[in-house]
Amino acid sequence: MRSAKIVRKTKETSIELSLNIDGGDIAIDTGIGFFDHMLELFAFHGGFGLSLKAKGDINVDGHHTVEDAGIAFGEAFYSALGDKVGISRYAQTLLPMDETLAESAVDISGRAALVFNVAFPPGSAGFDMELVEEFFRAFAANAKITLHINLRYGKNNHHIAEAVFKSAARSLREAVKITSDALPSTKGCLA
Repeated sequence: MRSAKIVRKTKETSIELSLNIDGGDIAIDTGIGFFDHMLELFAFHGGFGLSLKAKGDINVDGHHTVEDAGIAFGEAFYSALGDKVGISRYAQTLLPMDETLAESAVDISGRAALVFNVAFPPGSAGFDMELVEEFFRAFAANAKITLHINLRYGKNNHHIAEAVFKSAARSLREAVKITSDALPSTKGCLA
């Protein structure tokens, strides 16, 4: 079973996260309703079992909670994948959400990189939209993956964020599938 548990405590946040890459229950409580919704979508469309409880200084703003959740999720993802033998490694997804079209591509490479070409229109969805990028930056860095996310077009911030989370999740779901009994690298390691 590909799973991991992470406990992260700082002066700004306290996070307990359990991840099962191969599925399971989803229970999210970060104190930030919109972010909870995005993480539920992310887990559901990724096919992940995810329990995440976070308490943060949201009286200041959501930044520390969102970023630290991304760090913990990335650490759990990296740990749960283990030696990566047999995974597909690469995947991409083009995902529509009403008037929005988002795309993502992932390489479970052992090398951290995020390319985030998403511009949110002015306004919010009850959430600081720049934190979407912060979550994915923290996640990609700590999962040690290469992740490209592009917005082809979109007008509604909620739809844009939802398409981004769903697209990335679906790409990850395909990239972690076991498709062989070999490490997917000609150099003999993923790093």
